[in-house]
Amino acid sequence: MFLPVNKKDMEERGWADVDFVYVNGDAYVDHPSFGAAIISRVLEHEGFRVAILAQPNWRSTDDFMRFGKPRLGFLVSAGNIDSMVAHYTAAKKPRSNDEYSPGGKAGKRPDRAVITYCQQIRQAYPDTNIIIGGLEASLRRFAHYDYWDDRVRPSILLESGADLLSYGMGEKSISQIAHMLDKGIPINQITDIKGTCYLTEPKNTPLMGAECPSLDNCLNSKKEYAISCRIQQDEQDHIRGKLIKQRHGDKMLIQNPPMEPLTTEEFDAIYDLPYEYTYHPMYEVQGGVPAIEEVKFSITHNRGCFGGCNFCAIQLHQGRYMSKRSKESILKEAKYMTGIPDFKGYIHDVGGPTANFRNPSCEKQKTEGLCKGKKCLAPTPCKNLVADHGEYDEILSELRALPKVKKVFIRSGIRYDYVLEDRDQTFLRDLVNYHVSGQLRVAPEHCSESVLDFMGKQHIESYDRFSKKYFDLSNNAEKEQYLVPYLMSSHPGSTLDDAIELALFLKQRRIRPDQVQDFYPTPGTISTCMFYTGLDPYTMQNVYVAKNPHDKALQRALLQYYNPKNRDLVEEALRKAGRQDLIPVLLGNRPNNKKAVNYGRNNKKQTKR
Repeated sequence: MFLPVNKKDMEERGWADVDFVYVNGDAYVDHPSFGAAIISRVLEHEGFRVAILAQPNWRSTDDFMRFGKPRLGFLVSAGNIDSMVAHYTAAKKPRSNDEYSPGGKAGKRPDRAVITYCQQIRQAYPDTNIIIGGLEASLRRFAHYDYWDDRVRPSILLESGADLLSYGMGEKSISQIAHMLDKGIPINQITDIKGTCYLTEPKNTPLMGAECPSLDNCLNSKKEYAISCRIQQDEQDHIRGKLIKQRHGDKMLIQNPPMEPLTTEEFDAIYDLPYEYTYHPMYEVQGGVPAIEEVKFSITHNRGCFGGCNFCAIQLHQGRYMSKRSKESILKEAKYMTGIPDFKGYIHDVGGPTANFRNPSCEKQKTEGLCKGKKCLAPTPCKNLVADHGEYDEILSELRALPKVKKVFIRSGIRYDYVLEDRDQTFLRDLVNYHVSGQLRVAPEHCSESVLDFMGKQHIESYDRFSKKYFDLSNNAEKEQYLVPYLMSSHPGSTLDDAIELALFLKQRRIRPDQVQDFYPTPGTISTCMFYTGLDPYTMQNVYVAKNPHDKALQRALLQYYNPKNRDLVEEALRKAGRQDLIPVLLGNRPNNKKAVNYGRNNKKQTKR
């Protein structure tokens, strides 16, 4: 049964009021791939009455008063992604659709949804408790650079006027908050829960912990902002991470240390809650909610990512420490899926932030946490790395054997550099033989050593090694399969020369990417810090950043040099870089009318390389 979405639903349950109203920028989808579904079901399991207010009309207070004043407070989230990312492309152009809204139509949520929702709630109920969470709140918990305003904004806790911020995944912290409120503890006295942030008078600032440069210092000095970003990243560890303080005018922002990750037993229990695994039926007339299509028959088996790419928000939100579900829990969910009427025999994914991570990358992390300022895989794998796909491969094998299951795919990102470190190549063989839907997507992102260093990625040689193994195994299995590389243009540190190097790399390997992603400065990442400050926060060395739209267009065009529409831009880029000698190399031969070969096709010519 779905949770109440209106007064009628409340009355049918015999509720006179609710404990919490969950305000969400997404449509209501009761599936564990959606944060709102997990948090609301966790609270329900704890005995609290929760109502869902999905995509309210933010232009008045009417919708926010639909359930009356909740007994314990409002929970506010922008949805599964940051509302500004949901609304705008990397070029700051409005998106034409929204996968998390009914019918995929844009415009169902405001810009900066958390702030706007909180303002309307305060107007409706000035003395109610407001707790904010989800990705938008989590990534904006400190003073942060905002790409769309092109300036540093204060903590979203200050801007929203909320009482408390739950960062990270939030199940444990929201449960503790709820029980403390239920005991009658005023929300301004809830200051010691891990995984939360609060504002206080400077005189009440805890003595321990690390202090970031203040909001004013971050506004006035890019160097100070870079230092602040580094501290936030370094302390994002549940074992060794410290409390963090940051002055915001006459207030002090306090971030308590991160909450401990879920144990396997806790993780299993969350996925055993009574989700409906679909969107609320009220959206049927509007065509449903498109975002469910990719995840309805997908299984999450892990959380966290020790890969730590600098452009990725996962390490600041979920953290780098791995947590996992048990094989029994995963198989139980899969068996349930096979009974859903529209299941066609295909499990679309068994993954997470990174599909092939199950355990911490080394034994040391279990007692000492992850190393500060270091990465497990880049620029080269740590000597303490333990690469083992055995458990994951066993799970996949048992899923394949289930009745009604025809195929099990892996669509989450595969860290191919981690695959290469596993001496037992059984997983790679099984991946090629059973789990690729014709195309395997991997993310080398670039080929330039300096750019990859700024990204926090391994150098391109690891991609070449993996590519050879992948195609050799595909040929041995007599399968015509493709390798689809994700590539990024204009990442901080990428010069025009680097983009030319990548264009030559793609031409040599006959890779023609259909899509190229411009770097998107999402809040809270190390790469976004580089984009804004022009500094590497770990070395304080200058970093070149392509910010001018035309400079970005030149780099992007080089990655698709073969497209006739890009000819003028490619020629301009080559002349600007003094590489006129490459004009006939990249532009001399135009493709004929036949469909171009994309992705580095697995054919006989490639096999001979």
